[in-house]
Amino acid sequence: MRRNGTRARPAGPPAASAQGRAGGIGRGSSAAAEAVSNDLRRGDGTFLGHRRRIAGLSLTGIGSLGVVAAYQFGIIRSLPEPPGRIFDAALVDASGEAYQYLKTPDATLGMFSTAVTLVLAGMGARDRHRHRHWLPVALAAKVIADAVFSGYLTVEQISKHRRLCFWCLMAATSSAAAVPAAIPEAAAAIRNARL
Repeated sequence: MRRNGTRARPAGPPAASAQGRAGGIGRGSSAAAEAVSNDLRRGDGTFLGHRRRIAGLSLTGIGSLGVVAAYQFGIIRSLPEPPGRIFDAALVDASGEAYQYLKTPDATLGMFSTAVTLVLAGMGARDRHRHRHWLPVALAAKVIADAVFSGYLTVEQISKHRRLCFWCLMAATSSAAAVPAAIPEAAAAIRNARL
């Protein structure tokens, strides 16, 4: 941790110095909102590092699923994949089961779900495990649910098609990699809630 809990190379200026002019149209600010802005962009600490990791992995998953969604909507005609007989996104992502839930492309549902995870990772200041115990616990539960469901979908691809979608696999790996980053803050929140 650096002086006053600030990273050695923070992202952007302190929130208080980035205020818009008074009287303009739009949202106002609060001390709590400025604390979140400063902590997420400029703060140093283990839990903030873990939250950034979860955010980065979530954005990776959303990007990967965005490529699949572009194929499932017919925006692009094929999905580039690494060489190897195990990969065949065209087969996997064009199948009826990929459109079964809500009768819409499943990549869009995955993007929506991962966006919820991203929102949970961003909610609250650095000390949320002390004052808003439910946030880290909800994030951990969501990350675990994401990993379990994406693992199930990976097994489904193998069992039904004997092939994998590389982009889906990248999103599933991102989900699984987020689990260890979510557990420490959730454990701290549970300990603080018991005190």
